[in-house]
Amino acid sequence: MPSNCPSCLQPMEAHRFATRIGSHVELDICFACQGLWFDPRENTQLAPSAVLDLFKLLHAHRDDARHSLADPLRCPRCRSGLAHGFDVVRSGRYVTYRCTQGHGRFATFSSFMVEKGFVRQLTPPEIEDLARRVDAIFCTGCGAPVDIRRDHACPHCRAPFSLLDPQAVEQALNRHAQAAKPAAAAERRTDLADALVAIERSRSQAQREEQKERIDNLALTGDLWAAGVELVWRMLIR
Repeated sequence: MPSNCPSCLQPMEAHRFATRIGSHVELDICFACQGLWFDPRENTQLAPSAVLDLFKLLHAHRDDARHSLADPLRCPRCRSGLAHGFDVVRSGRYVTYRCTQGHGRFATFSSFMVEKGFVRQLTPPEIEDLARRVDAIFCTGCGAPVDIRRDHACPHCRAPFSLLDPQAVEQALNRHAQAAKPAAAAERRTDLADALVAIERSRSQAQREEQKERIDNLALTGDLWAAGVELVWRMLIR
């Protein structure tokens, strides 16, 4: 029986992902709300190779209609309100929504990627540059439209603006693949990490400028998350 989304209350889709120990974990995903439900400790069990499957899903659902997150969000297990908070990792600060009874937590796609190091947060100069070309963007945390000429963080959920970009993905996957070596056989190492490392090493300065231009052009839609997913996907299918 699929769990109901903490935001829109519709049934989420269950998808299986590989874990670091060679088993599988089943995650509940709502593509309309761009969020994942994690039972306790599930977010720490995913293998690096599971990220490729997640990218495939994100790209396949890139054109789905998106909902802003409800307030409050409800735990799919006990229906109590989820507590809004923040966690901090090396790649930045991200929003958390936790069940106060310990049943798990709800993470937006971008928050999960910040947690795992696949997303970098935009710098103030980048935000200023983007504000000169677009009036508003969609918050990568809650989906609400944000006037970036006035706000440098989402006024609704206070999430900082972030972008999924190839260099952050390559660095994070390389770290994850290195960390997985002692616990996994060589054949279980992710092909995605190796591929992205090879791409990064072979890129010239001209290619870097071309990719930056693609990010800029895609970001003009106002959806930084979709821009990042599309750019990384283009890299993967070369």
